[in-house]
Amino acid sequence: MADSRQLPSSMVAAEFGEVNVRPAGGAVEVTFTVAMEPQGVDAEGWQTGVALDASASMRKAYGRQLTGTIPVAVQAEYRARGWMAERVEDGKSTLKLKAAGHDDAVRRGYLRFGENVVEPRAREFISYLAGNLDADGGTTVVYWACDDGRGVEVLGDFTADQCRTLALGGPAAARFGTGTYLLPALDYFLTRFADAARGMYLFVTDGRLDDLDAVKRATTQLAKRIAAGQRNPVKCVLIGVGEAIDEGQMEELDDLDTGTDVDIWDHKIAAEMRALTEIFAEVVDENQIVAPRAALYDSAGRLAREFTDGMPAKVTFRVPAGSDWFELEIEGQRVRQRLR
Repeated sequence: MADSRQLPSSMVAAEFGEVNVRPAGGAVEVTFTVAMEPQGVDAEGWQTGVALDASASMRKAYGRQLTGTIPVAVQAEYRARGWMAERVEDGKSTLKLKAAGHDDAVRRGYLRFGENVVEPRAREFISYLAGNLDADGGTTVVYWACDDGRGVEVLGDFTADQCRTLALGGPAAARFGTGTYLLPALDYFLTRFADAARGMYLFVTDGRLDDLDAVKRATTQLAKRIAAGQRNPVKCVLIGVGEAIDEGQMEELDDLDTGTDVDIWDHKIAAEMRALTEIFAEVVDENQIVAPRAALYDSAGRLAREFTDGMPAKVTFRVPAGSDWFELEIEGQRVRQRLR
């Protein structure tokens, strides 16, 4: 939708999966989904995958980047021992530790590795998909953006129980990549699970893509094939992690107009997610009835929309411009959702 804005997860009430707003003349059009896993037939036949960004910019997120300060006196000691040397990089003179100096600084506590913020969240995603959605009970895990940025390192398929101790500290056989190319990882899942009834693939990343245009073209072609019945549905979710997430490109894919009604990409920020069911925010069946009766009210208390024959899992309605919130009345309870 033109000018549509997705509210951040931190603003969204727990009962909703996703809330989008856009100007519509003198009103605001609101679209929300109900937070829930796929139900009935829609819950069957899924193949799932989690792809972990292994580009160089992700080293810190994996806890593979040293932080700290070496005291001046210790630096002088290292220079005297030949453990620190001056190098010129990009026209600037900098001091670099040699291996012996590096090891000594770590041993003495001047330098330390940061926290691995990828591993605990990735374990949650893998375990959840394997235990609640995957038809075979095992989620495929890969590293992407390895080596020259186009490499994919396959870890294997893991059950929910195996995920509890799964080590995810970055690629082992490959190197952290010098670029960040998403298309090879997408192609891996699409090719491996070409015959799957449904596919759900999560891509954990800091959002800095070098092949955004190529991914857009491939996504448009994929959506057209799905719309034409030439391949089964696929849902992909970009999940931002780390301290320096570039959300702009993630939003571009999320909002991509493929010229069809098929929506391939969604995006989330891991730190803002309140529940793992949020990955299904755009997978809901619009025709599925989730409550027999419901009503929506704007912030002035006026009835905005009423459902007397059942409320579906995805709802669109309008409130006056300037409305601060709306309320959903369902089963005798009211849920308030802020709009700004």
